[in-house]
Amino acid sequence: MSAKPEKEEKGHRLLRDILETVALTLLLLLVVRLTVQHYYIDGPSMEPTLHNQEYILVDRLAYLFHPPQRGDIIVFHYPHDPSVDYVKRIIAVPGDTITVIGQTVIVDGVTLHEPYTNPDDPASLAVYPPIRNLVIGPDQYFVMGDNRGDSSDSRQWGTVPKQDIVGKATLVYWPLGANNFGLLPDESSVFAGIK
Repeated sequence: MSAKPEKEEKGHRLLRDILETVALTLLLLLVVRLTVQHYYIDGPSMEPTLHNQEYILVDRLAYLFHPPQRGDIIVFHYPHDPSVDYVKRIIAVPGDTITVIGQTVIVDGVTLHEPYTNPDDPASLAVYPPIRNLVIGPDQYFVMGDNRGDSSDSRQWGTVPKQDIVGKATLVYWPLGANNFGLLPDESSVFAGIK
């Protein structure tokens, strides 16, 4: 008579273990989905940093405890059509004064030397009118693509509101073996002279 209750107890334990495993897996998937998002690069506007048809991971919690920083690559909802997401680099943050004339970018009086921009950009940068001494408003961010001649960005349609930022791009994970595979480089030193 004792063998039957033991089998039932083992069956209950097995069922409980399976349910706990499924519940834990679902919880982990939910946490990952809420904190990390994948994004598909569609177009050359971030060359040479990000390539067309790559997949990146975006940290959705990056700005929970601190604001976005100059040099961060962000994914955001396009201000004129929130159903479309863009990826660009933050060049100026709230309170900054920015000037963009041709290839020259000046933030708070400091001319930027940007090693991440596309040196082989064949497109003319004269397609956008010069921006002179634009003061970035509260909770606004001025963004530009690294491929300056082939980028629709703040030079064309204005700043990005903080509430439209999805998160910080952190990692290229596909395709394997790409020359930029892995963590994205920290370019904050480009902006180090800005007070």
